[in-house]
Amino acid sequence: MEMFKFGETQLNLPIHGYNFNSKHNAGLSTDFTDFKSKKKAHVLIIGGVHGDEPEGVVAARGLLELFRQNYSLDLNITLVPELNPEGVLLHNRCNSNKVDLNRNLPTKDWTPVAAKERYNPGPSALSEKENQSLVHFLNHNKIDLIISLHSWEPMLNTNGNIPEAVVIAKLTGYAIEPYIGYPTPGSLGTYAGLENNIPTLTYEIQRDIKFDQILKIHVPAIIAGLKETVKIRNK
Repeated sequence: MEMFKFGETQLNLPIHGYNFNSKHNAGLSTDFTDFKSKKKAHVLIIGGVHGDEPEGVVAARGLLELFRQNYSLDLNITLVPELNPEGVLLHNRCNSNKVDLNRNLPTKDWTPVAAKERYNPGPSALSEKENQSLVHFLNHNKIDLIISLHSWEPMLNTNGNIPEAVVIAKLTGYAIEPYIGYPTPGSLGTYAGLENNIPTLTYEIQRDIKFDQILKIHVPAIIAGLKETVKIRNK
């Protein structure tokens, strides 16, 4: 495991990232470009996009702890448990600028008009430092799969070809939905999954589920999905 600074917030809080390297690729540095020449699939896992969705943070932290103890997956994984640490600390959906990071990405359908105040897209697409760090990372790495951990109605929202969702659905009973049910301009699923051909799974954990159930059910389900990634995405 290697910890690195993924980015920072408007208030200069660090956004922490963790690299876990394929067992065949031990010794990689945290230089993003190192992943470009590797043949093992590279998965980006993100939690805490919305600070009022602790379920996603708990799942990400649960993965972090298991990976820290014993990492044996034949994959390169970058894990960002809290993309929006300001929101997590403030228990707000948005960051300290009151911007919804999942409406702020530079998609073709980005709009400055918010459907509701809580979906504030910001003054312009990619105005927020958290998303600038995310886009920089995506632009400098070959990412084969993104898993973004949220909480809402139980659902596996897929943007792109994601066989891993079938494995996760069998273990959780969650429905696989290509459309989440309402417009999401500026979202990661649209930006990465639909416009940049990076398969993106928005994993909506049941809201207000007990944290121990997340660790018991959803963390193992994600790991099972990642084992499927080894089979289908390694080259």
